[in-house]
Amino acid sequence: MSGRILVATRKGLMIYERAAGGAFQISKTAFLGDNVVFAMVDPRDGALYAALKHGHFGGKMHRSDDRGASWEEIGVPQYPEPPGGKSPDVCPARQIEIPWKLDLIWVLAPGGMDQPRLLWCGTIPGGLFRSTDRGATWQLVQSLWENPARKHWFGGGYDFPGIHSILVDPRDSRRVTVGISCGGVWQTTDGGETWECRATGMRAAYMPPELANDPNTQDPHIVVGCPAAPDYMWTQHHNGIFRSTDGAASWHEVSPGVSGFGFACAVHPAHGDTAWFVPAMSDEKRIPVDGRLVVTRTRDGGRTFDVLSAGLPSEHAYDIVYRHALDVDATGRCLSFGTTTGSLFVSDDVGDHWRMLSAHLAPVHSVRMA
Repeated sequence: MSGRILVATRKGLMIYERAAGGAFQISKTAFLGDNVVFAMVDPRDGALYAALKHGHFGGKMHRSDDRGASWEEIGVPQYPEPPGGKSPDVCPARQIEIPWKLDLIWVLAPGGMDQPRLLWCGTIPGGLFRSTDRGATWQLVQSLWENPARKHWFGGGYDFPGIHSILVDPRDSRRVTVGISCGGVWQTTDGGETWECRATGMRAAYMPPELANDPNTQDPHIVVGCPAAPDYMWTQHHNGIFRSTDGAASWHEVSPGVSGFGFACAVHPAHGDTAWFVPAMSDEKRIPVDGRLVVTRTRDGGRTFDVLSAGLPSEHAYDIVYRHALDVDATGRCLSFGTTTGSLFVSDDVGDHWRMLSAHLAPVHSVRMA
């Protein structure tokens, strides 16, 4: 099972490793006091990447090639200057100008196994960037940025739209799927030269009826795919849980059990019908239903859900789990999630039982297992 957990928090990066006997302990910390918004391990070469958002200096990116013992600052995605004479991009929901300027590095993802130095990066305000030199330099994917459909994207909890999910198909690294809040799911099959919106079947309850089923206005909070069966995808949508079994060509809503609202979602690495969620009350509240923190799990493609609560607070819990703060390891047995109140939980039995690793971290932005 997983031997390491990267926990990106509002006040630094914590690296947990299994000690003798199997218990997780913090082995290293980095960027203490700084806002670490996402961290990941590149499985191709073992490098660690951390994205930060400084209040004054903006976004920064760092890489470690020695398991977090030391860090090197690398490049940051930068938007080009808008073409001369171009009308400003305006967010259709807020009627404010969308800047051609990095606001937040929201997600990082390694390229395919046949692309050893390639990285992808999704940002707010809705840019997808590509690096071919391990993050030293970044190039905006102009084909998606310049797509006319982008003018309809808008922000959910943020002022501007953003790309938070990037899935590289292990069968064909040119097939890349991205999730956008709020802009649906987009997919390229030619390495980013062309894109198609692939959110047919999703339903946006927050839109006027005539736009509720428009694929380009959907708000998937996160999109995940099964590594062993890449056509099986899940999304925790703003108002429901949706599943695809045909590589995002179509989506089907499933009955969520506790609640259709939430952010976090993880899928089993080998079984596409098995997925986990952390439900919450609707977006006006953003707290666990009845003050009880639970994880839900389906093993039959969403027909039924188990409500997993052993080891989790059963009352007066007001934790929210962000979209990148739940993960499952490569065995499919070990899971971990972190909350907005700084709690970190782990399970070694597919989510049946949980134990708290810490109750004293800063708000957790992302949890990645390796």
